[in-house]
Amino acid sequence: MSQPDPPPFEVYAIRYATVERRAAENFIGSDAHETAARMDYFVWLLRNEHHTIVVDTGFDAAAAQQRRRQFLRSPGDGLKLLGVDPATVAEVILTHLHYDHAGNLGLFPAARFHLQDREMAFATGRYMSQEFFSRSYDLDDVLDTVRLVHGRRVLFHDGDGTIVPGVTVHRIGGHTRGLQAVRVWTRVGYLVLASDAAHYTANRVEERPFPIVADVTEMVDGWRRLVELASAPEHVVPGHDPLVMQHYQAPSPQLEGIAVRLDEKPCK
Repeated sequence: MSQPDPPPFEVYAIRYATVERRAAENFIGSDAHETAARMDYFVWLLRNEHHTIVVDTGFDAAAAQQRRRQFLRSPGDGLKLLGVDPATVAEVILTHLHYDHAGNLGLFPAARFHLQDREMAFATGRYMSQEFFSRSYDLDDVLDTVRLVHGRRVLFHDGDGTIVPGVTVHRIGGHTRGLQAVRVWTRVGYLVLASDAAHYTANRVEERPFPIVADVTEMVDGWRRLVELASAPEHVVPGHDPLVMQHYQAPSPQLEGIAVRLDEKPCK
């Protein structure tokens, strides 16, 4: 007998920072003078009647100043605007440990953190002695994650894993050794949060890899995997594309420009 579908999740993207980009920063092989869209920075919220899950934790104002990003609001404040107190969140998925995805861990004192084995090994292993790989990590964030491991608050996954019914993680790799995407059951079917497996939809659709990469072949293979996991290609949500804020609706007028609801068909 087949199991009934779990209650569908609402899914939100919360925008907390942005920065101007050049195409060469977003696509391997682009002309250095070609302009490109901005890059937006998001954390994501999944919730249904039984569970509230945060995907990635962003960076703070100090990191924004150091890396010359325009900081719009604390990810924690963004969650509160949607009625979620970070201090009460029980489950946090870290898609990978780059500075823009794994800061602010102290905002979640009650949480268990979900991470791929290979990401922890990569972020603390031999390749961090090379600036090409280490520059996208923040040492203090990595050390905070190690402390969480020693505090028995990290649950490791090796490939595919289930967080709760209706939410699974899937190692994609490519961008980092342990990058994972998140598959979510929603009212429109399975939605996939690609995170940095596809920074922009154009990376995937136009087959133009992002320049920060550990393995280009894994990155390319990952685009196909993202589509396989989703109920339809339009339900693959890129990790940094400013078009996300145009293609989906804000949940209320007060949240216009701050958050959009993703468990619906894109409007463009």
